[in-house]
Amino acid sequence: MEITKVLPDDCISLIISLTSPRDACRMALLSHAFNSIADSNAVWQMFLPLDYIHIISNSSSPPSLLSLPKKDLYFSLCYHPILTHNGDMFQLEKENGKKWYMVGAKALSIQWVDTPRHWTWISLPDSRFCRVAKLKNVGRLEIKGKVKLSTLSSNTNYAAYFVFKLVRDRYGFRHTPVELDVSIEGTAAGEVHSVILDPPRNMPQQAKERADGWLEIEMGEFFNGFEDDKTVEFSLREDHDDQPKRGLIVQGIELRPKHNR
Repeated sequence: MEITKVLPDDCISLIISLTSPRDACRMALLSHAFNSIADSNAVWQMFLPLDYIHIISNSSSPPSLLSLPKKDLYFSLCYHPILTHNGDMFQLEKENGKKWYMVGAKALSIQWVDTPRHWTWISLPDSRFCRVAKLKNVGRLEIKGKVKLSTLSSNTNYAAYFVFKLVRDRYGFRHTPVELDVSIEGTAAGEVHSVILDPPRNMPQQAKERADGWLEIEMGEFFNGFEDDKTVEFSLREDHDDQPKRGLIVQGIELRPKHNR
């Protein structure tokens, strides 16, 4: 049965825009009349980040991306992450339009990364970035990064994930824990917890395999209340011994909404 409209189009458009992208897609199936409103630019503009024009304009994406209908643009940003000019990766979460943000290895502060006998830059076909960092040999390990809170979605609980691989001839990570920490600038230090990146078989695996074949391990979580002048800072370190370590490949650190609360 065809569902007819009672309210004016602009009222229906406003109501739909206050729901979610998933709800808008469902409403588009109700009737032909609802389809044209639920798929309209006025509705899908509301699901895009307020700064989407700035993000796309400061990325390697073609300017023509901005000329797409807003619904097409939304799903393009969900399924096709864009590379920003500062070397980070940005995409949207399909269900709600929240921002995902990944800091590539090139934008991280990695101790001794510019010393060829300690680290090298390589290309891998399954990486989102042109270059990833491969550990050749260090005694102490430290990887740090930070992101402005204004870059992320406001009023959102986020988690930071270390994205990595371990090569077959890796060494030094089986029994030596690394410390992970996430905190917001100017606040009390976050909880530091220890993990083993390459646990022996009789221990539970703390890292999880991603759909892209890489491993990830949660570093910590934080709530973004949208404080423009602050940053979230994250670190991975192992500086308690000088045991040689090798065979770690770092793609980056990904920040994405966490929904378990």
